[in-house]
Amino acid sequence: MSSDLGAPPAVTRRLGYLLKHAQLRLAELAEPLYAPLGITGRQLALLTLFGDGPALSQQDGAARLGIDRTTMVALVDELEAKGLVRREVAPGDRRKRLVTLTAEGERVRAEGEEVTGRAEARLLAPLADAEQFRDALGRVVRGE
Repeated sequence: MSSDLGAPPAVTRRLGYLLKHAQLRLAELAEPLYAPLGITGRQLALLTLFGDGPALSQQDGAARLGIDRTTMVALVDELEAKGLVRREVAPGDRRKRLVTLTAEGERVRAEGEEVTGRAEARLLAPLADAEQFRDALGRVVRGE
């Protein structure tokens, strides 16, 4: 792992260290694949969130991703400036803005998810059963 900086085994065996550095390695693999799409991994996460299911408000999206509302507004502003999302007034609540993907946003989301799959496959290639690992990690995150 290129980011271990010679840390001792007492550190590199810690779960927090391993999870953090696995995420950093995934970003290292994925970000160059996102560049031709004109987005970052964080922007793709928003496209995926807002493109999956019924329209969400910025506030609901922020809550689901665990980010503050101010950061969400800035991220949606970036995506809107790129023509990937649009904000629409929510029926029945003029203060609430629903975020929906444009046709271009949907295209970028689909391509981004495809290249994410390639990066994840490279990251998980050393594992005998990547799906079992993914399922187990999901259970840990959900507290099951």
